[in-house]
Amino acid sequence: MIYPHACLALLSLTSYVFGVPTADPLIGQAIPLTRRTPSRFLDIDERGLIAQAQRDAVIARYFGKEPAVRRRSTGSNAIVDQLYDSGYLGTLAIGTPPVSFNVLLDTGSSDLWVLGTSCGSVCGGFAMYNASASSTFQNTSTPFDIQYAQGEAVGYVATETVQMAGFSVTSQGFAVVDALSTGFLSTPASGLLGLAWETIAKSERMPFWQTLASSGTWDSPLFAVQLTRYTNDSNAQALEPGGVLNLGYTNSSLYTGSIEYTNITNMPSYWYIPLSSVTVQGKSIALDGNAFAAIDTGTSNIAGPQSAIEAIYAQIPGSQPATGSWAGYYQYPCSTTVSATFSFGGSTWTMSPADFQFTVLSGSQCIGAFFLVPPNASINGVSWIIGDAFLKNVYTVFRYDPAAVGFAALSNVATSENGLNNVPVPSPSVGSASAAVTSVNTGATLRTPGLIKTFMGVIFVRMLLV
Repeated sequence: MIYPHACLALLSLTSYVFGVPTADPLIGQAIPLTRRTPSRFLDIDERGLIAQAQRDAVIARYFGKEPAVRRRSTGSNAIVDQLYDSGYLGTLAIGTPPVSFNVLLDTGSSDLWVLGTSCGSVCGGFAMYNASASSTFQNTSTPFDIQYAQGEAVGYVATETVQMAGFSVTSQGFAVVDALSTGFLSTPASGLLGLAWETIAKSERMPFWQTLASSGTWDSPLFAVQLTRYTNDSNAQALEPGGVLNLGYTNSSLYTGSIEYTNITNMPSYWYIPLSSVTVQGKSIALDGNAFAAIDTGTSNIAGPQSAIEAIYAQIPGSQPATGSWAGYYQYPCSTTVSATFSFGGSTWTMSPADFQFTVLSGSQCIGAFFLVPPNASINGVSWIIGDAFLKNVYTVFRYDPAAVGFAALSNVATSENGLNNVPVPSPSVGSASAAVTSVNTGATLRTPGLIKTFMGVIFVRMLLV
């Protein structure tokens, strides 16, 4: 729950716990998120390698090849901001008895996976899932292999009881990872929670969020995120409070005005919507054809086609392509305040200059948050990837049915959480579930929100009294 005062929103755990909140009959629970910041822990070359790996990951994910298409309550989860606003963590619990894990929240993928105890030395120091300690573990004996530009995660698909924000899903498909590329994760993350659609799930299992949304368990078939900013805070620590993930409702204390939705017009896979305009320094940037943008919490920055990125930096005197590990990015004079806006068909949303400035390259040169993707690269017209550099400036809603992404202006309560110092980071813990769903794999390879409703015979909802 986000309380009227920002500090209470971060400090109070009386109505929720981090992994699986206890029920609040009035508003719902809050899942605080956590961020991490390496500004004083990594040198600029290491930062460049991280940025390059993320750029490569975005290109591989969205532009490598086209993906194959194949009763009511609310809850929230506190977020942890990790690695200088480059990753946001939530917590969920897996197994019986339940054990909590920090996982990266990623609307650009669809699989839930965590490290297993069979993982080798590369997983030393991470919290790991122990299948033999859970009475509800079921191995499907299906291999799991997911490729990212910065590495690979390999394991097997299983089913388990998964809890998050007061919701429990039994027989939830997920992957136990027993081999992982070195440096793929940073503690305290032990895995990843995909929040995109089942059609792109490598496990071929319905994502946790989609099971809940399609079953009618939530008050509203949607989830929403509010992300904090610490990039311009010189006192930021390695982990900071990162905002909140709302499940099944929108928290009106975190935004003002109305939520403006843009429908997903094609088969849902990634959360991509039409992009109608981009401006930098008040200058409109030409968009090639019918531009679409994927809204991705798992990407720190913003990717765009080469022609548009070149036009963006042409508005900034003294900017030039960066080199070495920063190839694909641009550098510009840190003394320049850069204003950028986006429109998805209605209102214009402004991106803070603090978010445009990704990092300081030297005393006078900075790296911008916009980077380019290969020429002519797109999937179904998706040529832009909109990550956290923009999403920190809006309250973002991901709606299941009808499938859409919505934005709203942040309230003073939300913006007052940016850069708060000496505030405890939410710690993972396990609470009791207030609503439970049993998910049964239908074997279907093609689902839209409407089609999922035809399979409701194999999804059973059981509401627990609280």
